[in-house]
Amino acid sequence: MLKDKIAIVTGASRGIGKAIAIELAGAGARVAVNYSRSGAEAEEVVSLIEKGGGTAFAVKAAVNSADEAAAMFAAVEERFGSSADILVNNAGITKDNLIIRMKDEEWDSVIDVNLKGVFLCTRLAAKGMMKKRYGKIINISSIVGFSGNAGQFNYCAAKAGIIGMTKSAALELAGKGVRVNAVAPGLIDTDMTAVLPENVKKAMIDKIPLKYAGNVSDVAKAVLYLASADSDYMTGQTLHVNGGFYM
Repeated sequence: MLKDKIAIVTGASRGIGKAIAIELAGAGARVAVNYSRSGAEAEEVVSLIEKGGGTAFAVKAAVNSADEAAAMFAAVEERFGSSADILVNNAGITKDNLIIRMKDEEWDSVIDVNLKGVFLCTRLAAKGMMKKRYGKIINISSIVGFSGNAGQFNYCAAKAGIIGMTKSAALELAGKGVRVNAVAPGLIDTDMTAVLPENVKKAMIDKIPLKYAGNVSDVAKAVLYLASADSDYMTGQTLHVNGGFYM
């Protein structure tokens, strides 16, 4: 499905990003597994991909650094001999707090990584994709970018912003054969949600019409669809993967 395509997945050392990298590689893409701190975990993802017969390498870069992001794209082109065909903007952080208690640093760092990182990587990817007159950019947003969530003023702002960026990029790049879409996961079983108290998690699941949390492969399969030719007539759209939690 993605034979000979080159993909970059940011924040791919664990969780949803890891699942996406493995899914794309399984479909034939050559994958750059981006990380900023978890080098050993990123190499483990590469090992899993290679054991499955795929091709991948780990590349360190803080996506909110223009220099590091540019170096990552250059490394991908050097390693695979061409620029990226697929970019998955997945990297993100949380620093939750109530609005009146939120520190400037908590706001700045979340916006910097979750929003500026998407801008920098999209700008870099678009240049190569426009030359090829082909490309797929998939941005990972969140259900809270649509519904809001108490204690996540900064995170919700970033994830909502990603939707606006997705639509703007889709309009700008459509004429060059580049499709830009988003995926908005709901409650997904990850390391991040595993630490939630059981009563909190149960209360959330009770609100989900399907009555269970999703898993990382649910999100990865949605990304694979958007990365493939099957979705060529889609751009500027958001796929909601949330069990009906938000409609």
